[in-house]
Amino acid sequence: MPASHTKPLRIAVLADSDTRWKWGALTADRLTADPDAGPSESASGASVLDGFLLRGRATPTARQLDEVGVRADSLREVTAAEFLHTMAKEPYDLLVLALVGGGVQAMLHGLAHAWQGRTRRPVVVTGYVGVVYEKLADGLLLRHGADLVLANSRQDADRFRDVYEGVGADASSVTEVALPFLGGAPYEKKDPYTVVFAAQPSVPDNRRDRTYLLDRLIRHARRHPEREVLLKLRSQPGEHTTHIEELPYQKLARQPDLPANFRLVYGNMGEVLDRTDLLVTVSSTAALESLHRGVPTVVLTDLGVREALGNHHFVGSGCLASWDQLDAGHEPLPDPWWVARQGVAAAGPPSGGGSHAAAFDEARARIAGLLAAAELPPLRPYYTPVTAPGYQPGILARHHLAPDGSPLPGAPSADHAPGPVRRIVRRAARGAYRHGVQRVAPMIRRMGEL
Repeated sequence: MPASHTKPLRIAVLADSDTRWKWGALTADRLTADPDAGPSESASGASVLDGFLLRGRATPTARQLDEVGVRADSLREVTAAEFLHTMAKEPYDLLVLALVGGGVQAMLHGLAHAWQGRTRRPVVVTGYVGVVYEKLADGLLLRHGADLVLANSRQDADRFRDVYEGVGADASSVTEVALPFLGGAPYEKKDPYTVVFAAQPSVPDNRRDRTYLLDRLIRHARRHPEREVLLKLRSQPGEHTTHIEELPYQKLARQPDLPANFRLVYGNMGEVLDRTDLLVTVSSTAALESLHRGVPTVVLTDLGVREALGNHHFVGSGCLASWDQLDAGHEPLPDPWWVARQGVAAAGPPSGGGSHAAAFDEARARIAGLLAAAELPPLRPYYTPVTAPGYQPGILARHHLAPDGSPLPGAPSADHAPGPVRRIVRRAARGAYRHGVQRVAPMIRRMGEL
């Protein structure tokens, strides 16, 4: 941030999953970085970052948080009411909402209510954790109302503005940046040659297709015994990420006689990419991380190129290929124009070129201007009880908020921390929910298909 900011910035990040916590915290770091410092330096030493984890089905475990590797000055789990209570009394400068669209919508209305009558409030920023390939209009309109809606690429910025302008909403909040976790050492060939399949929790979403992909990965390992073949997993069974994983690959991989060069791995994606020679995925954002480093990257076509899989986003990338082609030794050559449009490899300002850090210059400048303003206008989301009376109230009610953003009667108390008994009950309830989602619900669906 500009040198005129003599006092440390107070930053809050509210996230609802491990991947969104990673995106939110790293985005906050990029937005407050010293533009004259090196790529690994930031103003975080001169800032205070408080993390808040929104309690829900995907609240990350301690193991997941440790794997993400992002640190904060404080980090605690909260309900929506507890968070809004904190925001009403604490003088933060910047707030990053790293939530699913409905969560952002609820918080925007809740914050607007909590900050009524205030001449000063935090600058509110939101965006997406990765590739936006589904529910574009729905997700964007749920995020409308933040001071900045971050777009991770030139392509996304253009699409976001088209949606907002198309419904008559103010599109000035759309700001082009890049994915905050891009980086790492440029690719150099390894020995042994290492193939990594980046698994996704919900793509594909059925046993047949997931078993097929696992079998092809294992067959590739057998066909190429000189290669290391790794299945990169997002979470342990029972843990949730941004998406629900009903059929973990760990369970599908419980089979005898697995090849010696095939292994399941966890850990930070950046560290796994450090030893990767070929990244294979269906549509994971890991493909963009890989492309940014220059690692050969394949987006699989075995199950078709379909919107339901998300791999349609990579049409024109030069990365689409099948396992048959990979078994035969094919290595993709990415299209430079497509890559540039995605904000990777040559990530920078809209004019093109520049470093990854420079991709956040426009956003930093806009935030600095808002912080310097005498006052900020109230938050005004596109969705209200007038514009969407059959939709908006239900979204807010899930977070115990009335349509005007005020707490509903009976909402969880925000005035005190939960006692030990309440914490035990919450943990038990979350465990029961996860058991139901991962074990009971799939069993019921299978019985229904008989």
